[in-house]
Amino acid sequence: MTDDLRYPDRPAIPAMQLAPASGKPRLRAAVVTFISLLVFAMVWEFVGRGVNPLLGSYPSAIAMAFVQMMRSGELASALGASLQPLAAGYTLAALAGVPAGLVLGRYPVMAAAFGVYVTAGYAMPLVALAPLFMIWFGLGFTVKMVIIFVLSFFPICINTWEGVRAVPKSLIEVGASFVAPPSAVMWRIVLPATLPYIIAGLKLAVGKAVIAMVVAEFFTSVSGLGGIILNAANKFDTAAMFVPIILIMALAVGLTALVTWIERKIAPWQTEISGRDGV
Repeated sequence: MTDDLRYPDRPAIPAMQLAPASGKPRLRAAVVTFISLLVFAMVWEFVGRGVNPLLGSYPSAIAMAFVQMMRSGELASALGASLQPLAAGYTLAALAGVPAGLVLGRYPVMAAAFGVYVTAGYAMPLVALAPLFMIWFGLGFTVKMVIIFVLSFFPICINTWEGVRAVPKSLIEVGASFVAPPSAVMWRIVLPATLPYIIAGLKLAVGKAVIAMVVAEFFTSVSGLGGIILNAANKFDTAAMFVPIILIMALAVGLTALVTWIERKIAPWQTEISGRDGV
């Protein structure tokens, strides 16, 4: 029996009033973030003007250096050279890391056989192995892509692996009780329940991939955004050095936001369950 039948004198609440205004929390969060960045930039500008230019810089000088690099085309060319191996390595890491994590988490035999290599690979000192990769793959696009792939693969794989292990056993038993084949259990039960862990792994891998991109450019052919950082540091031009650093940070933030947007599209129920509409 509905509330209207039990309480006929009470006016009905329009459906529009019951819909949550999910756009307002997001707008509020964006405003707070903008104010935080503005205050940080103002404080940095005030403090940075009193620092020796050889030791630091400030936002207005960095902005001037940014405009000069954009006019010369140096920054756009470097950004393109960095984004290509970044996109290729990160995409391959996601395509390989998620299935590998699902297999390790779903089949204990595979975890016992290969889990130790994944755990050891996550702790592998990539900087020490970069010269070896240079011998194997040269100094061009391929070695950069491989370094980014290696550093991004393990957080994706490990988070997916842990996500499968965290799936409640009762859900899998429900699928078994309905005589669902293993493939259906994987795609209909395990994968949706593991999505939050997969998304977390993809977000962690964004930072790892950006770090790997810079490391690869430092150790291989000095090019891309990493090349600008090295050249500006050698010239003691701190304002020019901060331009690619800030751009790399903005790139990481943007890619993380893109992963969050993809999560909302493929798993909208996660935001509803957790109440993270405004985050």
